[in-house]
Amino acid sequence: MFFSIIIPLYNRPQEIRELLETLVLQTYKAFEVLVIEDGSKLDAAAVMEDFKDRLDLKYYVKPNSGQGFSRNFGFERANGDYFIIFDSDCLIPPDYLEIVNREIIAQHLDAYGGPDASHDSFSPVQKAISYSMTSPFTTGGIRGGEKRIGDFHPRSFNMGLSRKVYEKTGGFIITRLGEDIELSIRIHQLGFKTGLIPEAKVYHKRRTSFFQFYKQIHFFGRARINIYKFFPSGLKPVHFFPAVFTLGLIFSLIANLLNWPIAGLCNFLLALFILLIFFHSWMRNKSAKVAFLSIFAAFIQLTAYGLGFMQDFWKRIILNNS
Repeated sequence: MFFSIIIPLYNRPQEIRELLETLVLQTYKAFEVLVIEDGSKLDAAAVMEDFKDRLDLKYYVKPNSGQGFSRNFGFERANGDYFIIFDSDCLIPPDYLEIVNREIIAQHLDAYGGPDASHDSFSPVQKAISYSMTSPFTTGGIRGGEKRIGDFHPRSFNMGLSRKVYEKTGGFIITRLGEDIELSIRIHQLGFKTGLIPEAKVYHKRRTSFFQFYKQIHFFGRARINIYKFFPSGLKPVHFFPAVFTLGLIFSLIANLLNWPIAGLCNFLLALFILLIFFHSWMRNKSAKVAFLSIFAAFIQLTAYGLGFMQDFWKRIILNNS
């Protein structure tokens, strides 16, 4: 099977270099790489020159249109039987394509997704963010986990679909705010077989600071409401959890300020949550520093998503503004 790897890129030349270095090392060699420079001011032309003789590499420069439509741009120009989408901030294990090729044939998958993991080279903050996004104690636990609620929806940091799926769906119909989940839902509705390939992991660097992480997750919270506008049935009780957590945290702060009797219970529950995060992260990462930072990452993830979710829930559902 011949794969087309499609990577939208925006102002991240160093990231794409690191990603391409991992693709050079793939044990399965039947693939091409399409890098779509999406209106970047800081382009990766020099990086592409370094890899033109090491990979079957195609580099396109276009006006900015967002990641979804940039992936469509790549789909239209791809030669593969199967399209694979990565975010530019991923590192790919050398046996990734070999695993994917084996599993999509064995499971007859029209589309698939894989999980993300933390790499040894990541900074402590990146490891803490990676923990939070994959922890069973935050909503991150449903992203690429084998235990999940409802249908599995591949995410665009690590996602593949057959040419037939692309031709039937037309690719992405929105470019931001949950474009990958919207496409995944349509793939399901059209009767294609999708699945998780647990061994097809990528090392997803995500954001390098808590401030950047907050902005990204706030955007994710807003994206969930955008998906609701397309598919109302796709809004599940679990999606309200970060908003409930955020409101509970605000209530706890007020209870302590006003010395309400319930403040003690609120403090106990928060302390329990903090201890669960700390010790679970410590066991997973073997680092007390990462475990300590994981507490901040978990609170940032839940509150950022909750605030973004509530913001657009109020604006787009309660007030019915577009």
